[in-house]
Amino acid sequence: MNFGLQGKWALVGGASKGLGLGCATALAAEGVNVVMVARGVEALDAAAVRLRQDFGVRIVAAAADITTEAGRQAVFRHAEGPGADFDIVVTNAGGPPPGAFHDWDRDAWIKALDANMLTPIALIQATIDGMQRRGFGRIVNITSSAVKAPIANLGLSNGARSGLTGFVAGMARNPEIAARGVTINNLLPGRFDTDRLSALLDETAAQHRASLDEARQIVGRTIPAGRVGDPKEFGEVCAFLCSRQAAYLTGQNILLDGGAYPGTF
Repeated sequence: MNFGLQGKWALVGGASKGLGLGCATALAAEGVNVVMVARGVEALDAAAVRLRQDFGVRIVAAAADITTEAGRQAVFRHAEGPGADFDIVVTNAGGPPPGAFHDWDRDAWIKALDANMLTPIALIQATIDGMQRRGFGRIVNITSSAVKAPIANLGLSNGARSGLTGFVAGMARNPEIAARGVTINNLLPGRFDTDRLSALLDETAAQHRASLDEARQIVGRTIPAGRVGDPKEFGEVCAFLCSRQAAYLTGQNILLDGGAYPGTF
């Protein structure tokens, strides 16, 4: 299937590895030029080289902390020229640490909100006018399955990401946006084979006195699909949400968790 994205420009956060890299890879495979953003220079540059070699598209590696105003300004300086007006924005920032709610002071909350709510909103504000003018735009926010089923020790993430979800629900349905070919959707990952899963596997291995491979199988058995997710398949769903075929899909929370969420709705 041709997604109709050849030659478009995308901004992808957290793109050096994990789910962000999965999204950047799937978009590049569709002929999209990508500005890849991450804080780690070495991993980011290596990932950018691979995508250039594999897909022959224009790849810009922008090493910056996109959760800060200075970082966002630096990213947009990288994008001056053909990629200055992004057709696609994939927002993605690591989740805040787990803990007990008594331990979270105002600074902890502000940091979580900055990363997982206010940064995506700032990126939307910076790019959506151009999308509306051109009559095409795709915004995909990588959030969390915790938006559907909150996780007790991830209260900072639960709160910040739910705030973003509420904001997107209203904005995506604004006729000035939706009727001009701009869609905004959220992708909610469950357990995927990323660095964030590594801590869970370490805990599971220690608890069961098992190897990491055995721990992966133990975790996989808690998921109806029988396994953890592959970032590649996550990226391919992201690419579909950015496609011309998904033009009628907006304001939605797409849950990718192998069936782990037990609810009907």
